Parts: sequence; C-alpha cells; structure tokens
Amino acid sequence: MKYISTRGAAPVLTFDQAMMTGLARDGGLYVPETIPAMTQTDIAALAGLGYEETAFRVMRPFIGDCFTDQEFQDIIARAYAGFGHAARAPLVQLGPNHFLLELFHGPTLAFKDFAMQLIGQLFQAALQRQGERVTIVGATSGDTGSAAIEAFRGLEGVDVFILFPDGRVSEVQRRQMTTPVETNVHALALAGDFDDCQARVKDMFNDFDFRDSVRLAGVNSINWARVLAQVVYYFSAATSLGAPHRPVSFTVPTGNFGDIFAGYVARRMGLPIERLVIATNQNDILHRALKTGRYQTEGVRPSISPSMDIQVSSNFERALFDAYGRDGAAVAQLMQELRQTGGFRISQGAIDVLRETFLSGRASEDETRATIAGAFAATGEILCPHTAVGVNVAERHLGPVPMITLATAHPAKFPDAVEAAIGLRPALPPRMADLFVRPERVTRVANDLAGIESLVRERIAN
Repeated sequence: MKYISTRGAAPVLTFDQAMMTGLARDGGLYVPETIPAMTQTDIAALAGLGYEETAFRVMRPFIGDCFTDQEFQDIIARAYAGFGHAARAPLVQLGPNHFLLELFHGPTLAFKDFAMQLIGQLFQAALQRQGERVTIVGATSGDTGSAAIEAFRGLEGVDVFILFPDGRVSEVQRRQMTTPVETNVHALALAGDFDDCQARVKDMFNDFDFRDSVRLAGVNSINWARVLAQVVYYFSAATSLGAPHRPVSFTVPTGNFGDIFAGYVARRMGLPIERLVIATNQNDILHRALKTGRYQTEGVRPSISPSMDIQVSSNFERALFDAYGRDGAAVAQLMQELRQTGGFRISQGAIDVLRETFLSGRASEDETRATIAGAFAATGEILCPHTAVGVNVAERHLGPVPMITLATAHPAKFPDAVEAAIGLRPALPPRMADLFVRPERVTRVANDLAGIESLVRERIAN
C-alpha cells in the first residue's frame, strides 16, 4: 500500500512514512493510491465481533507490511484498553430509525480518542523500532489537542506542542490540555482563532529548515492514520444494524471534514452507506460550498459548539482530490486561490460528484439549544452541543433507511451550554472529578510563526 499527495508533487510513501510525515512536502495531504474493497462476505463477517477485531480487519489492508499482524493487533489492544465502555462505540436509539453512535467513552470523552489513542501507539512502536525522536505539533479547536496530549504524554521519543485558540475552547477542554504533568507535552494558547492555529501548524511544516531540524510530525486530521482509525466505527455501527444486507445512513457534525471523510472512505470500501450528511453550525462553509458550488471563507463566529468553529476545513482537500479525478495540479491551484483570495469556485463536474456523495444542513444556535432540550425531554439523553447540531440536521433527513448520528463528545465537556438548554449541569465521570482543582500549565503565545518556532526549539533542547 502506497500513499500519494493530493497536490501530486510529493514523494510516494509507505503507511508508516506517511503517518510520520503528516503534511506532504508539497503542502498536500496523503491519501492511499487505491482504496481496498471489502466484499459483502467480508463485511457480514464483522457482525458480532469485538471492536478491536473489527478495527484490525478494516485497517489491516491499509498498513501494508509496516507491522506484522501480531504487532498491529497488540497496538490496537493497547489503544482501546482505557475506554470506559466494553463496546467502545455503542449505539443508542434516539427515535424511530434514528440512532446515536456514542464516541465519547475514551480517555478525554471525545471521538478524537479513537484515532489519537491508536496513533500514539503506532508512533511509539515506529519510533522504538527506529531509535528516533520526533516533535509533534498540532492545532485544535478543543478535542484534538486534549486527545493528543492524553495519547502521547509520557511516551518516549516524543515532544508534543498543541496550539489552541485562547479563550475559545470550553473550560473542560482547556483543563484537559493544561493539567497533565508530563514534561514532554506543552499546551500553547494562541491569540487568535482555530484557523490561525491551523495556519501556523501548516506554516511550520512548510518551513523545511525548521521541519527537518526538529523532526516535525503532525497528528491533526491532516494525518492519514487519524482518518483511517475513524473509518472503523462506521463499519462497527453499520454491521450492528444489519449491514451489508441493510443500508444505513450517517449524519456527522463536522468542521474540519475529517470525521465525515472517514465515512466516505468506508463507503468506497464497500460499506452500504446510502447518505452521508454533513452537519454544520453557524460556521457553515461546508454547507454553503455544497449548496452554491463556491468555497468562501467568511470569518469564524464563536458558538456553543466551539470544536466546529472552523472556516478552513483541511480534509475537504481530500474529497476535492477525488472529485477532480485525482488531479493534483488542479487541487494545488484551488488551494493557492484559497490562500490568495479566501475562496475558490468548485468546477461543475466536481460539485456534481460531491453532491452525489454528500448532503448537508446547518443548525443555528437557537436550533442547537432547542435540540438539546427536546432530546432530553423526549428520551432523557443529554447531548453535547456538537451532537445536537448533528441530531438537528439528521432529523431533516430521516427516512426508511436507519440514520446514525455521531455523538462526538460527552455533554460534560460543554456544561455551560447544556445547563443553559436543560437546566441541568452534566457531571464529569468519577475518574475526572478532580479536573477543576488540578494545577494548570499553559504558555500564551502570539500569532507569530517565528516566535512559536523559537519556543519549540527552546523547549525540546531542555
């Protein structure tokens, strides 16, 4: 299995090379040369299996010979051992033909744990084999950062720096990043929004002298291994509801497009997904792009679902790559237009391809609050605001095919928004009950590339 860049001008890599590289040297994102298919028999055989065995069977074709079967099985077992539910990703029925896929039973109570816990173990195994050390940088709108810090803290051979927008994440999200005591992890509060954080990370990767001198690696959803890990729960959920003999649909609350792109990969592998519905909050660039054919940034508006407060959706580039017939030069031109003008027009052929695969919807702040209140009144389920965005949009697309909405975070990560909607403040799980009394360790940084690079060099030298 080989991996190529969406911009067509970077070296072809193996799985472990693509994982360790993160962003391609031409600025693109790595994707598999081909998507391996699973037969109906293969998919049917997943029914009733534990999550770890499903993960092994779904991901194994993408790994190539980078790890033996036993090594990869052991990595998967370690990755999910700390989850708080035996099913790892259980389904809960929300209404007639509408199900929630609970993805918040990991160590940091968010769906990012499924990918980050796995990638932490993959990195550790690869670095031990090579006897090397890397510097991981990442940008987060809230959940990626805490999941990355949890996955990599204390691991040998890794220094981790996570940029988050100062004052624009929930208190729980911030404390999950700033309270770990391990000295190899560093939480950096940047003066700006998430798009600024993401831009500085990409700038660091594109500064090749810096990148090479600190052995930079990335764990944002630009990293293919992150997307691959998320493909698994689409298979586990669908087979629980009768796939491949019965089609299913998914609604995914998303800002950076990585989680729903994983569903697209599952569909390409042969999983009978009828609809993939993009759910956006008021920062609705993905919804607008599908409706109008123009991808145009408008500035981030802070919301009660802050992990979706994004205008530059990195993983959309992967979908564009396929929609443009895997024409790397065409994608590179679009990304150049985005940098120069803040947007681009999607060709008619490409937008037709995207609309054949994806539907979309938008939930306002008031609609999100009303959905939290309505779900609690009708079912007793407490939704986080991101999940509520998904549920609100999903309800407009219900039909005879079962709809699965991804519940992306535990409601206790966003207690203020939930309490405002239902008058009840959700509690953290007992293992995190002392989170608010743990001392914090955070460095505030300006939105300045040179300053951030200097700080990284200084920290890894000590």
